[in-house]
Amino acid sequence: MCLSKPIALVLLLLPSLALAAERPVNFARDIQPILAGKCFACHGPDEAERQGELRLDLRDGALANGAIQPGKADASELIARVTSTDPEEQMPPAAAKKPLLTPEEIALLKRWINDGAVYDAHWSYVAPAQHAPPAIAAGDWSKWSRNPIDQFVLAAQLERGLHPADDADKRTLIRRLSLDLTGLPPSSVDVEAFVADKSPDAYEKLVDRLLRSPHYGERMAMFWLDLVRFADTGGYHSDNHRDLSPFRDWVIAAFNRNQRFDQFTVEQLAGDLLPNATNDQKIASGYNRLLMTTEEGGAQAKEYTAKYLGDRVRNASNVWLGATLGCAECHDHKFDPYKAKDFYAFGAFFADVQEKAVGRQDQVSVPTTAQQQQLDAFAAQVAALRERLNSPQAELDAAQARWEGTARDQLAKSKTAWQVAKPTKIESAQQQTLTLQDDLSILASGKNPANDTYTLTLPITGDKVTGLRLETLLHDSLANKGLSRANGNFVLTEVKVAVIRGNDATEKPVKIAAAVANFSQNTYPIAHAIDGNAKTGWAVAGHQQPANHVAAFTFAEPLRDVADAQLVVRLAHDSQHARHNIGRLRLSLTSIEKPTLTTPDDLPVAVAAALESQERTPEQLATIRTHFRSIASETAPLRQEIAKAEQQQQAILDSARTLVSQSGSPRMVRVLPRGNWLDDSGEVVQPAIPAFLGQLDTGEQRATRLDLANWMVSDNNPIVARVFVNRLWKLMYGHGLARNMEDYGSQGSFPSHPQLLDWLALEFRTSGWDVRHLLKLMAMSRTYQQTSVANAALRERDPANDWLTRQDRYRIDGELVRDNALAISGLLSRKLGGPSVKPYQPDGYWQFLNFPARTYQHDQGENLYRRGLYTYWQRSFLNPSLLAFDVPSREECTNERPRSNTPLQALALLNDPTYVEAAKAFATRILQQPDTATAARIDFAFREAVGRPATATEVQILTKLYDKHLAEFSADSARAAEVLANGDSPVPAGLDAAQLAAWTSIARAILNLHEVVTRS
Repeated sequence: MCLSKPIALVLLLLPSLALAAERPVNFARDIQPILAGKCFACHGPDEAERQGELRLDLRDGALANGAIQPGKADASELIARVTSTDPEEQMPPAAAKKPLLTPEEIALLKRWINDGAVYDAHWSYVAPAQHAPPAIAAGDWSKWSRNPIDQFVLAAQLERGLHPADDADKRTLIRRLSLDLTGLPPSSVDVEAFVADKSPDAYEKLVDRLLRSPHYGERMAMFWLDLVRFADTGGYHSDNHRDLSPFRDWVIAAFNRNQRFDQFTVEQLAGDLLPNATNDQKIASGYNRLLMTTEEGGAQAKEYTAKYLGDRVRNASNVWLGATLGCAECHDHKFDPYKAKDFYAFGAFFADVQEKAVGRQDQVSVPTTAQQQQLDAFAAQVAALRERLNSPQAELDAAQARWEGTARDQLAKSKTAWQVAKPTKIESAQQQTLTLQDDLSILASGKNPANDTYTLTLPITGDKVTGLRLETLLHDSLANKGLSRANGNFVLTEVKVAVIRGNDATEKPVKIAAAVANFSQNTYPIAHAIDGNAKTGWAVAGHQQPANHVAAFTFAEPLRDVADAQLVVRLAHDSQHARHNIGRLRLSLTSIEKPTLTTPDDLPVAVAAALESQERTPEQLATIRTHFRSIASETAPLRQEIAKAEQQQQAILDSARTLVSQSGSPRMVRVLPRGNWLDDSGEVVQPAIPAFLGQLDTGEQRATRLDLANWMVSDNNPIVARVFVNRLWKLMYGHGLARNMEDYGSQGSFPSHPQLLDWLALEFRTSGWDVRHLLKLMAMSRTYQQTSVANAALRERDPANDWLTRQDRYRIDGELVRDNALAISGLLSRKLGGPSVKPYQPDGYWQFLNFPARTYQHDQGENLYRRGLYTYWQRSFLNPSLLAFDVPSREECTNERPRSNTPLQALALLNDPTYVEAAKAFATRILQQPDTATAARIDFAFREAVGRPATATEVQILTKLYDKHLAEFSADSARAAEVLANGDSPVPAGLDAAQLAAWTSIARAILNLHEVVTRS
């Protein structure tokens, strides 16, 4: 007899309905969600919002007011209020804007009260309990389980009248495992080898191989970087760049070496505080610097200090505790036992992190262990080369003797050309301290005003002066050891010269006819210093050109009969570049007719002094020898080798620049009433964990981030192991055992398999926090190996797959969509680590980025084909191709990405240059196969793209499509060329353009298949 569908559904549901009626009421599973959702807002932990002095989150509070009378549901005020139809009495009230309790919820409340109204502590705040895997009774399913996970899962299914799905086939399994553990599809060679391997441990060997793949660390890093909100830019205001890629590479390496999760935790929260912290541990502490920061000039430092504290509390508490502690920033938590004081006390752990509240954060070079080994190797190479450079060599010594004679002659001539003048008077218009040095240079110190004018009075000797020379000189006391008071850059806006004769104090201007300099910034030539325009000037970027510089000024007419005269020289700094005043200078005069830049200081002072010395000391001999060998043509090849090695050293140091935690005197932290950073009336707090979870024993010492980190992974913390295990479960099964990944409090979801979650948490800890061990355990379970195809009855009985009656099927993450297309095409670069890269992006997408304005330029060569994990993460303008596939901007912790299915995604897959280029490269691979038959080529494409042969229907459809496009492209070569012009990768010589364009169309169709972007 055929039952109607509604009747059949009821019969299928009868076992689960009977189970719900028979099983004891569990407070955490059944009652707390009702109270938290409908009652706690007015009768919960938040004292400020509590109504009628009734507290329902604690048993004593509920009983004290008679709201609940254990064993007497009908006499309890709570039941009277939730069943009342009187608007004045009914709860929750209309003003609360919450739905009324359903009959099922009321029935549960009554059963619970009649059973004694037992309150249990919230499940996630209780230490995991040891549960033996359930024994499965003899029967059809008694031999199904392969490990304890299966026993827990199967017992829950059978209890509800459910059962598992069939095992997945081997092609599905290898693709699923590859995507889950590496984020990349298996090659067709690997698929066929696995299918052909009939050994009993074939699957386990596959699991072990994938867990040891270098790409495993990349896959794991993807979800961790979402959690800790890793990005390449600051986020706020101008969203400028900062270097944090070393942190991302550390995360990848940590997973690849299977670092214990407890150590992984400690090093991120407090790696810099560990005894004798390694550079790798300091890089790990960069976690504390991943938050959004601002460089906006008008921002209030105090406000952003409060923002940064709040960000760190939200992130650390959510990543490790699954806690919504951030909800307590303005008031006590409405649903969980977190107080506002807990929020600020937790934030106080991070008050020692040294940072700028407003402004560019200071980065440091912190080489990894591998980079330090490279640096040490280059240092040894440079040392050996320098030893060769400075070793005794007869030919070089002879060349040096010849050079010394020439240098002494040039030194004598230059000293007669220019005479350094000793000023009789030095003045700073803005009261900088100008001090005359032994070498007759003048050094500025003290305050550094926005602008200034130096006035120097010089005595004149001889009977003629034709020009003035200005030397700008380096000094260790200056900014960046440069040439000026700010950043090493100076801007000299005007040079004025006047002469005072005899006792007459009247200054008579001296006209400067020409000026030359040995270096100028491109848009600030020396001529700007004498053109009379105060808005321009002569500028030198001292931090870019760390060397002394010189300018010579020629007078329009020689000054004659000046034996008793003085020259007044004024050097003005009045540009828009504040504080760019010259830091050290020296003036000289000349009487030759055509002054040049020739200067005795072409030689370093110490070298010049040594050359002039009649009896040279060993130090002077060494000074001359070293200088000569640094300029001699004979040593040029050796110096080039040294320079190359030093450049490689510097490149490593530059790539190792990053933000790390540097501990200092902690800032004072106080509770901010209602989160108001302007209100200083709140209590000052010390670092502490949430009070209801206990307290840290640090004696008289202030608790540190290291104390927090150690508590996170201690036996006293019941939460962290469960939270992380649940994240791993989601990675392998598509959803967590506790569905709500961001809230393990009363507003979150009760675990579908609480005993299994506890068992996994304890297994994780007793295994030594071994991440690979947990993942292998999950992968080896028969639960994991089920097909994602289930019969209609099971789908109706278990629509959300809560009871794991099948595997989940879903679109892969945005980065992996791109990675898979590149991998299938053959374009993917499998290089690990390094700075972030810039793939294709639409022109003008960054046009609204300012301070400074930026133009996007995509990378070249291999960097165009790196994995999406390495894409440059511009928070405010995330790469639009990734954005289309729900990749987060990482402004905050992302526990779980949404998975949408939009037309925009189809458009991106069809038109984004990355995917069109991938199709072109894939088409090239297809055309290069030895079997030239169309059907064989289509079959090859399917095996490469989805790991299976093409069906007859697929071959038929795609053959027609190929024939159609081949005819079109053969008739229109320009259109074919347009298709093949996509992307930077070249078209191999010798391929027919029309054929390649037609196969590119086929490749585009295959890469757009739902099966290609879906994990099943």
